[in-house]
Amino acid sequence: MTLELRQIAKTVGTEVHIHPTDLVLEAGGFNILLGTTLSGKTTLMQLMAGLDRPTGGSLHFQGKDVTGMRVQNRNVSMVYQQFINYPNFTVYENIASPLRVARMGEAEIKKRVGAMADLLRLAPMLDRKPAELSGGQQQRTALARALVKDSELVLLDEPLANLDFKLREELREELPKLFADRNCIVVYATTEPIEALLLGGRTATLHEGRVTQFGPTGDVYRMPKDVISAKVFSEPPINTATVRKTGNQVDLGNVAHWTCPAVLADQPNGEYTIGLRPHHVTPMVNVAAEGRVKISGEVLVTELSGSESTVHFKVGPETWVSLAHGIHSYGVGETAELYADLSQAFYFGADGALIVS
Repeated sequence: MTLELRQIAKTVGTEVHIHPTDLVLEAGGFNILLGTTLSGKTTLMQLMAGLDRPTGGSLHFQGKDVTGMRVQNRNVSMVYQQFINYPNFTVYENIASPLRVARMGEAEIKKRVGAMADLLRLAPMLDRKPAELSGGQQQRTALARALVKDSELVLLDEPLANLDFKLREELREELPKLFADRNCIVVYATTEPIEALLLGGRTATLHEGRVTQFGPTGDVYRMPKDVISAKVFSEPPINTATVRKTGNQVDLGNVAHWTCPAVLADQPNGEYTIGLRPHHVTPMVNVAAEGRVKISGEVLVTELSGSESTVHFKVGPETWVSLAHGIHSYGVGETAELYADLSQAFYFGADGALIVS
């Protein structure tokens, strides 16, 4: 089962919302759209669902062109982050509503609603109205309504964003199980890189209406094809700076110098961009010195979460972030000495593309 986007594009007046995009989404695992707010995730989902018409390109489901097909004629479900339920319906009637629209028999409706309520632990609440439910229960109801009709395409637009931390963690664990035995294409939009990593599957990184990279989630994270993809798939933001290669040495301004890595050995002298995720810039405590270089900078902000310490500090004209386990106290304005693990560094060329050996 495949959903194929062929040069799908969306413009409104002179404003480009989605640049021409090619994607092939498949059943089995999550297809994740990862990007910041206004990167184009919701617009892309609405085009997939048929809720909006593209201004260019075509959409194909199982090889059939469905670009102009009305959403009512598509077997698709969509769940938003805003707990959209019918306020005057009970939980039972909310879940049953798409089956009634499909004119399904009452016995089959009762069977399906009961099974879905058991799966999502809503059985004791079937006679309640949405206003009587917690936020997590309301979102479970919205998920149950989307799943009960056995849609071939399920679109989840940041479905956990409005839940508290505990509920998010709980539903993140449950979601893959809910779809494990379903023959459908699942598309999941999120702004959180950690959520993409937890869900696995395949991830498309989006930036300003463009899909910058698409592939197995772990591969996209470990090997971003360019600096934009690396920035999208990093929270806290990936540290970047301009470095200069001169012969067998790399200079980060007057901040640090190190021997040229193998990946740059055959590259010409000149400027490159280094990228280092915050958890690869840490205090020396319990960290081996090999492969690390000292980076000193003025502390701008410190955050202690109990189990982790985050430090924002100046590196030349840039602001870098260090994320380390344990409590590491620094005073704002003082100079922090941190250590960058250069074995984990990315190097990007003038065009922003990742340099690989």
